[in-house]
Amino acid sequence: MELFISSVITLCLVMDPFGNIPLFISALKKVAPERRKTVLIRELSIALCISVAFLFLGKWFLNAFGISSYSLSIAGGIILFIISVKLVFSNDDETHSSPKEEEPFIVPLAIPLVAGPAVLSIIMILSAQQPNKLVTLAAVLVASVINSAVLMLSFPISNLLGKRGLAAIERLTGMILVLMSVDMVMKGISEFMKGGM
Repeated sequence: MELFISSVITLCLVMDPFGNIPLFISALKKVAPERRKTVLIRELSIALCISVAFLFLGKWFLNAFGISSYSLSIAGGIILFIISVKLVFSNDDETHSSPKEEEPFIVPLAIPLVAGPAVLSIIMILSAQQPNKLVTLAAVLVASVINSAVLMLSFPISNLLGKRGLAAIERLTGMILVLMSVDMVMKGISEFMKGGM
């Protein structure tokens, strides 16, 4: 249960729903209000399918390319660190991308905003560490539901918290992710030192 809760929290933080709110609003601004819910459900469903695929194909992927679990842990930690540093030191102007005329499809909402490199790396690490795939699957599903709930309420939450509130949550999330990324790298190094090449 402890590993399950830890996995859910980790995935929720990496998915960073509050940090994605401004980007989702920007991408959906020119979509008809009555279509927004449909588009969101579609994009979040695609992201979930990709995440689940990585969960079950993660071990095969590692074996196929001869990637060790400690290499994945270190690489995932580095990716997470880069993303978290950007969250901590993000510029409000950079956060808001210019909205496009067409309705978004897969890119950029499903990939990379929800099912991005850091999320997929974390899922693969959890898959490699947890022998029971159902526990990790449950964690992915719960985290996705929480992430989806926040993003489905993007416009109301944005109006409630404002730019400063969203920026504060994003920076706090970034600080937590920095600590988690360092821990991932250290665990990978420790595993390498114990197992060697």
